[in-house]
Amino acid sequence: MENKTVILVGAPVDSGKARKGCVMGPDAYRTARLAPALERLGHKVIDMGNIVAIAQPTDGLPKHLNEAGLTIGWTAALADAGVQAFDQGMPIFLGGDHALALGSGLAAMRHAQRQDRPLFVLWLDAHSDFHTPQSTQSGNLHGTPLAYLTGRDGFVNFPAIPTPLPQEHICILGLRSVDDAEREALQRSGIQYHDMRAIDENGIAAPLKAFLKQVRDANGMLHVSLDVDFLDPAIAPAVGTTVPGGATLREAHLVMELLHDSGLMTSLDLVELNPFLDERGRTAQVMVDLAASAMGRRVFDRPTQQFFS
Repeated sequence: MENKTVILVGAPVDSGKARKGCVMGPDAYRTARLAPALERLGHKVIDMGNIVAIAQPTDGLPKHLNEAGLTIGWTAALADAGVQAFDQGMPIFLGGDHALALGSGLAAMRHAQRQDRPLFVLWLDAHSDFHTPQSTQSGNLHGTPLAYLTGRDGFVNFPAIPTPLPQEHICILGLRSVDDAEREALQRSGIQYHDMRAIDENGIAAPLKAFLKQVRDANGMLHVSLDVDFLDPAIAPAVGTTVPGGATLREAHLVMELLHDSGLMTSLDLVELNPFLDERGRTAQVMVDLAASAMGRRVFDRPTQQFFS
């Protein structure tokens, strides 16, 4: 990957779930010195600051959804801001709960359509996030982005998806928490998914390399959405949806290094960081290190981190 202009888009989204704290995520990444880490790799970094959103009407949506109107507002605001960021360089969306991917994913779709290239999405997450507003029992819209981007029904009042993302263009790595409704929908879909058992048995590199070949062969653009809970909570505790048995630190860095080697990544989400639950900035630093690996830092260049004095 050549040196790039990286556009940091602050997305302090905290409306996609009931448990609060992700609103502080973007500034935690800044405090963990994401920008200097990328600049040391030769990239130019422009910080757009934090985007703001205005709540929108929710007529026709289920009443049990958490702050649906604000999430709709975030989707529209981040889609617009994301397109502007793509015009300047490569966006990195700093979150914020995973509901931000409703907007960042839509921005990536709009940009890919303008470039007349297909979009692919790599979803690094313990969850499939394939619920619709009607199927989610929790009411947490951070569990719906992939359903929205692929054009599933029920997203009333959300910005329209003119051409749904083909399900076959999505790869999920790290699954280990999928409820019955999502499992049934996922098994009927064309989404490529690999749970932690498959990764334990076969490794994480093989399915990722196969997906990256698919992207390359199609001359595609690649949006990567990295959720803190992709990682094992022993490594990254600052997330409200901890699920034991996640990716190891070495597996996560391997994914990021393979992404860099491919040169295919065109945008990145860093999501679900809840600094209120962190241990002296430990998770924020891990996520910054992973982003740096995706942008070219090699294993022998990684600085030693000291989380406890």
